[in-house]
Amino acid sequence: MRKRLKKLLPNHDAVRENRWLRPFAGTLLHPRLWHLNRHSAAGAVAVGLFCGLIPGPLQMLGAAICCVVLRVNLPLALICTLYTNPLTIVPLYVLAYGLGNWVMGNGGAHFTPPPEMSGVDLAGWVAELIAWMAGLGKPLALGLVLLAATLSITGYLVVRGGWRWWLIRHWRRRQALRGGRPG
Repeated sequence: MRKRLKKLLPNHDAVRENRWLRPFAGTLLHPRLWHLNRHSAAGAVAVGLFCGLIPGPLQMLGAAICCVVLRVNLPLALICTLYTNPLTIVPLYVLAYGLGNWVMGNGGAHFTPPPEMSGVDLAGWVAELIAWMAGLGKPLALGLVLLAATLSITGYLVVRGGWRWWLIRHWRRRQALRGGRPG
């Protein structure tokens, strides 16, 4: 599993030679940001899922800062933020609003449907989407934090459990190939 993931990750030379990243090379080239094991992978998925719900284009910057602070795998966290995109952001925000509204006890609050994209250019739709989100206020803000935390914890546990399951399966297969002899 680790070999497959490492093929997808950029190497240190690519970061070191990038002129935009060169001033941050000392921080970005820390070995723990690039090491891939079950701890760093689970932490990276958790960071990516949490930061994926940050509004606007700050998702990857937020994930990168969290990775530097928590010392988890940087590329995997950046990839995990991509679950939010123009197709998924509205359903996720509707879910977050519903969650926040439920926690706040505002069951009967009026919900304004999200803007439709038909007949509007992308910039106009984004402006309408921002105005829609701002109108939802506190329930949306609370719901985003709760949804991000829930996704983050779930992603962390799934990666840890999946990695453990894969290792046990691999160990048992290797033991079977040895004829059932331990060690």
